[in-house]
Amino acid sequence: MSAPPPGAALTAPRRRVRVTVRGVVQGVGFRPFVHGLATELSLAGQVTNTGDGVVVEVEGPPDAVDRFCARVAPDAPPLAHVESVDTTDLPATGGDGFTIVASDPTGPVRTLVAPDTATCADCLAELADPADRRHRHAFITCTHCGPRFTIVTGLPYDRAHTTMSGFPLCPRCDREYHDPGDRRFHAQPVACPDCGPRLRLVLADAGAAASRELDPVDEARALLAAGAIVAVKGIGGYHLACDATQPEAVAELRRRKARGDKPFALMAADVAAVEHLVHLDAAERELLTGRARPVVLLRRRPPVRPAPGRPVPADAVAPGSPDLGVMLPYTPVHHLLLGAADRGARTAAPRLLVMTSGNLSGEPIVTDDGEALDRLAGLADAWLLHDRPVHVPCDDSVVRVCDGRPLVLRRSRGYAPLPVTLPVPVAPALAVGGDLKNVFCLGRGDRAWLSAHVGDMDDLATQHAFGRAERQLESITGVRPELLVTDTHPAYRSAAWARRHAGGRPVARVQHHHAHIAAVLAEHGVEDGRRVIGVAFDGTGHGTDGTVWGGEFLLADYDGFDRFAHLAQVPLPGGDAAVRRPYRMALAHLRAAGVAAAADLPCVAACPDGELPLLTRQLERGLNCVPTSSMGRLFDAVSSLAGVCHHAGYEAQAAIELEAAAVSAGCEDDDPRYTFRLTRGEGPGDAPLAADPAPLLAAAVDDVRLGVPAATVAVRFHLAVARLVRTVCGAARETAGLETVALTGGVFANVLLSSACARGLRADGFTVLRHQRIPPNDGGLALGQLVVAARTAATGR
Repeated sequence: MSAPPPGAALTAPRRRVRVTVRGVVQGVGFRPFVHGLATELSLAGQVTNTGDGVVVEVEGPPDAVDRFCARVAPDAPPLAHVESVDTTDLPATGGDGFTIVASDPTGPVRTLVAPDTATCADCLAELADPADRRHRHAFITCTHCGPRFTIVTGLPYDRAHTTMSGFPLCPRCDREYHDPGDRRFHAQPVACPDCGPRLRLVLADAGAAASRELDPVDEARALLAAGAIVAVKGIGGYHLACDATQPEAVAELRRRKARGDKPFALMAADVAAVEHLVHLDAAERELLTGRARPVVLLRRRPPVRPAPGRPVPADAVAPGSPDLGVMLPYTPVHHLLLGAADRGARTAAPRLLVMTSGNLSGEPIVTDDGEALDRLAGLADAWLLHDRPVHVPCDDSVVRVCDGRPLVLRRSRGYAPLPVTLPVPVAPALAVGGDLKNVFCLGRGDRAWLSAHVGDMDDLATQHAFGRAERQLESITGVRPELLVTDTHPAYRSAAWARRHAGGRPVARVQHHHAHIAAVLAEHGVEDGRRVIGVAFDGTGHGTDGTVWGGEFLLADYDGFDRFAHLAQVPLPGGDAAVRRPYRMALAHLRAAGVAAAADLPCVAACPDGELPLLTRQLERGLNCVPTSSMGRLFDAVSSLAGVCHHAGYEAQAAIELEAAAVSAGCEDDDPRYTFRLTRGEGPGDAPLAADPAPLLAAAVDDVRLGVPAATVAVRFHLAVARLVRTVCGAARETAGLETVALTGGVFANVLLSSACARGLRADGFTVLRHQRIPPNDGGLALGQLVVAARTAATGR
């Protein structure tokens, strides 16, 4: 074979392609990955960040360019999420070498920001290595882990557009940052002890300006061991921490925070620290140890005694709860507090810490250091803080596993701001959600961005936090809302915020339970026009008739709904007072059922002296008694009737403790006496069915008087509600021919009920849709509001 003629290599075919990659592709090591892939394939070109995503130009032999395009999505870095790859052919230029060029800040914003991610194994190894220059560095990070969402101030994602912009890189970090072969190549939060943020410890008894010169982490651990409460600054704000094994410390934190009996979350050093306390299946273990590191609600095992390596939390950590909320460390500071890199440490590391949001009850999580020293004064004995600013607050996410699948109850750190892909297009819009567990939602086209958990909107500071978070999410999504969407409740503060900030833009309103059902439909990608039987059970929602709804069976799609059935209405005596005092709901339900409120019933005994006659007259006359069909309030009533919970110090306490009682029964006990009587409601034509719990309540009263354990009453009640769902959905199928049931609303955070309902419905041949990635409670409400109202605007309906 003859040799090729001179210059043949220069005339070999070359191809140049522009590749635009959209999705979570900034701040996750994507440009370094592209550089490495192009170099491996001997391609020339460049890569840059833009508001549209990562834009690559590659040039070389056509087969090498084809291999690049085929691998750019499937071989992407672990934190990347590629949504689309578009290619355009360009004229070849004949250049050589591949470079990373400066980001282009012009053009529309279409890229996605990554969530904050737990410290990776490589960084943890360096953290614990005395020979590594980042040994015990509390801000160790790389392209595969660390803060993202909470430090981003704008796009494209570069160090100048993060809260790390105030920390110039030292020469060694700068070399790593610009070395394509280094794990920290273009890692925007990169730093080291020479150039990065600093930890310091501030003591309450020494004044805000005083701190010790010793290692702040060691000193914080010494304080925790002595029973102190320490405010610890993390990625998305402050936690209040104490040693979870010390009853006095836990009780004091509960007292200072005015927490009532609401469970605290635990942070465990590792899985081994909790395996003896909770049941752990493969799905729960994966959630605990994954990149998001949420709080995972885990079913408790029977009580055990403390032993070496087997710490036991104080009873006051989660009184009355069937679960322990557990998370593992997700920042270097947490790892150091819990014993990573512990060689030579002065104080033994705790194995279990209470880690609860750094705030007063009802207020948003604190992020600013000055605010922390002010607002957490009186709560904390010391502050372990640092000087890397938190741009947007982000509380811990909360997840549990239901029938082997994750069920997100609070979608925040580790998940926000990942978008939801919508089955229907929406106009640019902002849905503001509800007033409890507030989460708002921005949408445009086929994407929706849910915010991190904001909180309860009854506090002015939370409303200010809402505004700051909304502006930040607009800035990183590029969505400029043309429509605002609210709940129909006339007194919701979220709706008032929308009206104040509308600026001439239209404000649409969506009924509460319709929004819940639309949210689960959108999550499952249900197409426009497909109707389902929506079962929406919660505590409170403003109904179209002006009453309080919450036990609803709706025949619904995105366009609208018909109310097919509901729980029979009872008076809500005193409004919110009845929510805080479940015995009031028990008495209201007993009266509606025609059951005498005798002194031998626990709910009557719990009624304070002198209140029963007043409450009786209030119910007789209907004074301050809005009718309610709420399933959440029925759970409250049965909880008090069975003697489980008479006073609720936090939302859904009575229902949570009733679930705990049912779980403790250890077996199913389906008693046919526990049933609902279905009647046709008053009104013309096809009035909704009403599910009257009178027979169920009469049976429960009989059991209580016979001394039947509260656990048995609780499990019989749960199974009766599941039977009601099967019965009504069967009737709806006969009437409307629908074969799909969507279960939604805060009551379905109860996995015992959710599982029983789904099991029965599937046995009856239904397709069952339940939440997984979007909370069933009001934390998912904004997504439903968006697809109902903005979809209507987008399609002109």
